[in-house]
Amino acid sequence: MKRVFLIVLDSLGIGAAPDAAAFGDAGANTLRSAHATGELNIPNLISLGIGNIDGVDFIDTGKPRAAVARLMELSAGKDTTIGHWEIAGVVSKSPLPTYPNGFPKEVIDAFSKAVGRDVLCNKPYSGTDVIRDYGDEHMRSGDLIVYTSADSVFQIAAHEDLVPPETLYEYCRAARKILVDKHAVGRVIARPFIGEFGNYKRTANRHDFSLEPPKETMLDAIKGAGLEVISVGKINDIFAGKGVTDAIFTHGNTEGLEITTGLLKRDFSGLAFVNLVDFDSQYGHRQDAVGYARAINEFDAWLAGFLPSLKEDDALIITADHGCDPSDASTDHTREYTPLLVYGSEIEAKNLGTRASFTTISKLVTDMLGVSFEADACEIISGEILK
Repeated sequence: MKRVFLIVLDSLGIGAAPDAAAFGDAGANTLRSAHATGELNIPNLISLGIGNIDGVDFIDTGKPRAAVARLMELSAGKDTTIGHWEIAGVVSKSPLPTYPNGFPKEVIDAFSKAVGRDVLCNKPYSGTDVIRDYGDEHMRSGDLIVYTSADSVFQIAAHEDLVPPETLYEYCRAARKILVDKHAVGRVIARPFIGEFGNYKRTANRHDFSLEPPKETMLDAIKGAGLEVISVGKINDIFAGKGVTDAIFTHGNTEGLEITTGLLKRDFSGLAFVNLVDFDSQYGHRQDAVGYARAINEFDAWLAGFLPSLKEDDALIITADHGCDPSDASTDHTREYTPLLVYGSEIEAKNLGTRASFTTISKLVTDMLGVSFEADACEIISGEILK
């Protein structure tokens, strides 16, 4: 094949993984929660076979047009970074550090010294709540709002009028240099916001500064073979730029889908790796099941135009990196199975059952592109579905 379009529906889990209880996520099911709203309208995903996937017994089935499977995560976590790393072929055996009580004094002191500003908050917090509760003090003092979550993240929120986004990005780069070794969090995240006292909202100028993957990923292998790796959305951030030949940043799902459509007209050989972040950031974390369902509907409607435009030597892969159930008791990610749908003229439509690792995707992608790559602990499915 010449081109593979790999789209990650960020956080669209499809049911609690076998070890979900160990993560506090027993019974989680992001897709079921979206379906339960009564808002879900996904004829194209149904036609591909999403309802045929193991465990998805609440959505209509039919004769699938795609190869479908349910994937289980092997990595020791449920965050964006290691979920994407595993999709790209690397299993993380140890969890990245988290800070349920906030960051230790030595980290905060080093950060404050590096950027010349003091820090507010320093504890786990919802991103929208933290600017509501600390935004006024930030505006008065100029101190930076630093917070974390259940994920391995160091997040810095600042008002764009007080700290322009480019300055905030420099502060994040300073934090990234400090957060190494035992404090090597998966991501340092810039969280700019705007608004007046007592009425703030986050902007789309978020930027992630990730830890580099610990070993070569499929992106490195594809680039090393002389092919293109085009990242759309936060993919470039997640992989710290490694293995990417062209990074296209976006401000949400709609823009990401428009850019992906545009890539159909681009003559390239290799991988277009797309992340649609709004499912997670706008709906999952904010416990908005209706919004989540409508975002899936938007993606489904987009498929109606995208699928017929694929060329004979193109393939489309749809998956997710973890769950974020918008109807559970927590705003955090959830440990769930993820969907795999593989579509193209050279793909045999069938149900592949349940597979043991996200790394299965990396081997499938590299096999499709004729690139040599050894992924961690993967199951090879290319021989089962490539015609």
